[in-house]
Amino acid sequence: MERVLLVTAVLNSQKQNLNPHDQAKELKELALSTGAFIVDEFLCFRNKLTPNLYLGKGKIEETKELCGEQKIDTVIFNNDLSGTQQRNLEEALNIKTIDRTQLILDIFARHAKSPEGKMQVELAQLEYLLPRLTGKGIILSRLGGGIGTRGPGEQKLEVDRRRIRERIVKLKRDLDSLIKRRKTMRKRRKETSIPTVSLIGYTSAGKSTLLNSLTGSRQRISKYLFTTLDPLSRSIALSNNQKVILSDTVGFIDDLPAHLIEAFKATLEEIIEADLLIHVLDISDSRFYEHNKAVCNILKKLNIEDKSVITVLNKIDNLDDKDWIGKYKNDFVDSVEVSALKRENLKVLLKLVEIKLDKMIAPISLKLPINRMDLVDLIYSEGDVKSIDYTSDYINIKATLPSVTASKLESYVNM
Repeated sequence: MERVLLVTAVLNSQKQNLNPHDQAKELKELALSTGAFIVDEFLCFRNKLTPNLYLGKGKIEETKELCGEQKIDTVIFNNDLSGTQQRNLEEALNIKTIDRTQLILDIFARHAKSPEGKMQVELAQLEYLLPRLTGKGIILSRLGGGIGTRGPGEQKLEVDRRRIRERIVKLKRDLDSLIKRRKTMRKRRKETSIPTVSLIGYTSAGKSTLLNSLTGSRQRISKYLFTTLDPLSRSIALSNNQKVILSDTVGFIDDLPAHLIEAFKATLEEIIEADLLIHVLDISDSRFYEHNKAVCNILKKLNIEDKSVITVLNKIDNLDDKDWIGKYKNDFVDSVEVSALKRENLKVLLKLVEIKLDKMIAPISLKLPINRMDLVDLIYSEGDVKSIDYTSDYINIKATLPSVTASKLESYVNM
């Protein structure tokens, strides 16, 4: 088990979504998700970060002494380090140093199972590490030696820049092909009138637990961050018999680096193309307002902040004082309080989903030829039949159907 020291450096002049202690707490949660043994941690407040060493010389000496006394293997910083800062820190401390992005990538690499997920992780790793190859530091001479060196891209780091660039181009091309294939699949789903609903939220908010409870799936659940990397979709039926595709997606985190958003574009397409978003918030976490803001910021980066959203106030079973739930609900439009784990209020949630999707549903009265039982089957499978009457020549049927399906049956509308 790798022995690590966590360093949370905070600029006094820089406005942050999370307060310094919450930043330190989140860095700790990330490190624990890699299986690290946290020996020590400290907060460092500065007016500005030094361009060469990130921290001041005095703090560097203090950190070096601490690493020697505690037999630290790795120092993890909460902000991104430039290539120069990382090399200089490793030389000054004589120890491996990694930053928050490398830590997140390490967790992603552990959880990527599908070929698509592995490609996305490798692309993100290579694009991050390419500018850091000059004057290779300790981290690049200890491939596979611990946190920050794991994953599909690690075997590529010792080749020259040209070959790495070629690999990046190939990965982007392959991922573009995957995106086009996914778009084709989504187009087919839309043609069959099945709406898609994506679960989004801060990592560890309970999205996978909610998916399991709603669909009977057995998606892996963990207390650690970023357990779900590869999207998982399941079909469910609402009370009006409308079928819905429900998708679990990768969790968000505060200040998610832009290049990670770009690398995981194939996964995030599921969110962009969804008809409805279910934003899962862990309201038992004292930071949930900040988590909500972080998710909203990422939706803005994806240019989908105006998409229809239901906010799920999850983990009410963990609240000591449930009197606060009413206030929380007032703070979020179209919200419902649930316990995904205890399956509390899930029917209320599904009803709200039904209402939200209702604008995609059209009432229709049809007069079908008696030999078009295939259309009757279609209406039963995709809609909610209100009444049906058989005559010798026709079938008179009243139903509510997804608008796309209803438009295909316009020639049979009973005026």
